Amino acid sequence: MNFEAPLISGVFVKRYKRFFVDVKIKEGIVTAHCPNTGSMMGLLDKQNKVWLSQSNDKKRKLKYTLQIVEVDGKKIGINTHLTNKIVLEALKNNLIKEFSQSKTIKSEQKYGKDTRFDFLIDQKGKKSFLEVKNVTLSRKKNLAEFPDAITSRGAKHIKDLINARQNGFDSYLMFVVQRNDCNCFTIASDIDPEYSKLLTLAYKKKVKILCYDCKFSSKGIKLNNRIKLQINE
Repeated sequence: MNFEAPLISGVFVKRYKRFFVDVKIKEGIVTAHCPNTGSMMGLLDKQNKVWLSQSNDKKRKLKYTLQIVEVDGKKIGINTHLTNKIVLEALKNNLIKEFSQSKTIKSEQKYGKDTRFDFLIDQKGKKSFLEVKNVTLSRKKNLAEFPDAITSRGAKHIKDLINARQNGFDSYLMFVVQRNDCNCFTIASDIDPEYSKLLTLAYKKKVKILCYDCKFSSKGIKLNNRIKLQINE
């Protein structure tokens, strides 16, 4: 997933009203859109280096968008809106082993009355739902965690993936770690105990859980290596 234009470097000043951040760039302090509704735990220290994209759309109220935060020399992608684009590119390029066969891919597929999964993948009649979650949290060396705040929406998705599995679909939950300093992933059960319990149940119910890190370049962000899953069974 490549950015449309080179990113602009700056220094983080503050976040407020969830969707706004102030960043100091060469021209001065600007207000940018923050495309992440989580707590962004561990990322919001003042003076952290950050990268912004700039839009030329004159209709936008904020022309800058926060894309990457650097912590201790490590880059973390915070834009949750990019996660599905990263995964879609990987699916099209057969970079995910489970979906490497000839296939059709449909995005934002409705399931039931009030659920939309990120992808429906059809491999010669074998249909799979794939739900994707963006991961930024790491509180221990080499260990990525999710979530960084209580997620009722995430809990609902797990329940629906279990239901889809019971109704004949293959169900996949994929955690995309938008950083490259972790080789293992686990659920932050102290932050959201209910989500942890549900994920353990999903694992027992044969919902397949995938975890990948990402690779950063000057052009963009791509899905990289599969990393180990730690789960309480």
